[in-house]
Amino acid sequence: MKLRAALAAIVMMALPLLNSPAQAKDDLVIGIAQFPSSLHPNIDALVIKAYVLGFVLRPITAFDKDWKNSCLLCTELPTLENGLAKFEDRPDGSKGMAVTITLKPDLKWGDGTPVTSKDVAFTWKLGRDPASGFSNSHSWGRATSLDIVDERTVVLHLDKVRVDYNQWDQILPEHVESPIYAKAGNADEYVKQTAYNRAPTTPGLYDGPYRVADYQSGVQIVLEPNPYWSGTKPGFKRIVLKLIENTAALQANLLSGDVDMVPGEGVGLTIDQVIALRKQNPDKFEYIFKPSLTYEHIDLKIENPILADVRVRRALLYAMDRKTIVQRLFEGMQPVADTWVNPLDPNYAKDVPTYPYDLARAKALLAEAGWKPGSDGICRNGKGERLSLEINTTAGNRLRELTEQVLQNQWKAACIDVTIRNEPARTLFGETLKKRQYTGMIMYGWSSGVGESPRRTLGTDNIPTAANNWGGSNAIAMSDPQLDADIAKAETELDPVKQKQIWTNMQRIYAEQVRVLPLFFRAEPHVVPKWLKGYTPTGHSDASILWSENWHPG
Repeated sequence: MKLRAALAAIVMMALPLLNSPAQAKDDLVIGIAQFPSSLHPNIDALVIKAYVLGFVLRPITAFDKDWKNSCLLCTELPTLENGLAKFEDRPDGSKGMAVTITLKPDLKWGDGTPVTSKDVAFTWKLGRDPASGFSNSHSWGRATSLDIVDERTVVLHLDKVRVDYNQWDQILPEHVESPIYAKAGNADEYVKQTAYNRAPTTPGLYDGPYRVADYQSGVQIVLEPNPYWSGTKPGFKRIVLKLIENTAALQANLLSGDVDMVPGEGVGLTIDQVIALRKQNPDKFEYIFKPSLTYEHIDLKIENPILADVRVRRALLYAMDRKTIVQRLFEGMQPVADTWVNPLDPNYAKDVPTYPYDLARAKALLAEAGWKPGSDGICRNGKGERLSLEINTTAGNRLRELTEQVLQNQWKAACIDVTIRNEPARTLFGETLKKRQYTGMIMYGWSSGVGESPRRTLGTDNIPTAANNWGGSNAIAMSDPQLDADIAKAETELDPVKQKQIWTNMQRIYAEQVRVLPLFFRAEPHVVPKWLKGYTPTGHSDASILWSENWHPG
């Protein structure tokens, strides 16, 4: 009897262990297919860098899962209604705005230093330097001056009335970066010396719920809780971002359990892989396909003599059977794009030129441009030169490589020869795209913010050059006076009806000039463990990681 009682007691003691979640744990391993070229938040606009920084560095404001602008670092979102944003007269007689931002109390950098108005002022000062190479979407250059009211409050004086007056990006730690900037002597040298590049594990660089504890370039990034974070306590003691560039290998690591999850947001598996994975393992993970603003496209190098002719550019687009690609590769889950504006966006315009698959029309345009098929089936011009172009994308990204191969065959049917030359993501985005070193075409995606101005990707003042330290993301070197004027109007027009008219005209110019070959808008595929709670994708550039303190095992 005593033995039975003892055994019963042991069983009762073990029951809580047996009934506890088997996979709940203190660490989370995330597989990523790209690695950031740097961790400075304002230099190089890369999706993977934004993903990493979302855990450790917060913007002042961000759009949430319901696509509503909200405060992350500020106490109250500035609006005209609450008086934190006001119209003001400028010295030249024009109208500007004064925007008051008050930081939340108890915000601290990862070394315990308080986050203050000095950090905002330093970021503003650096961001206004044209040589800084800043490429953030909500430019600090919008403010011509800044007043420090107190330790947590600043007033930014904007150069004009602006739609995005209450959208502000990350701030930099003045106590860490200001001495480096002063020693560097100029913004160009600062970019090379910044602690985000030279010493990324410096605790004082980060003000989010996590901070970078270990950084192995091209291998992994380890995140640990920021002990000075005053918000919701992070749910994990350790998050590992593990690089596996080949997406097929990434899928294998997910199935083997070497990684716990693979996010969407353009940094993980491709949608076709996740669709296949769900069919093969329907109960192993939670699968989320989130419609998003991420725009997959092909930039064209306008300086290439072949691509200088708009008829050739249009022929390339007519020769692409994008609907078939979307149906066969994505089971129709990703809509074909006509411009960079997603149909989910209220500024989307239906009445713009479109280029449905039409092989005969493509051939006719090429013939009109002086390109006639040769004996090998490839077009030649009057000089005997072949119609040959090169396309680049991220090596190891199975879906992009497959899309390239399909397009290569479709273009060949139109007598266009295309050579594929892919590069690792760090090279492609850190050098080839950033410095506009591609010779013909380059395929990639960008994720827009809700209602974000296209200045960063289409404005003349955002063409990357050596003079601006390769800042900006206008890799197609788009420079159209009317489009520039429309961008300026779109940034300042507060009337929704007039705003829509401006956006319609911008999309018309974009579609007519065909400086880009639109592909599709992604449905971001997320593969997450069933035990992960609090994970809520947003579908736009302010991704789920901005609320990662709410993730926890359950």
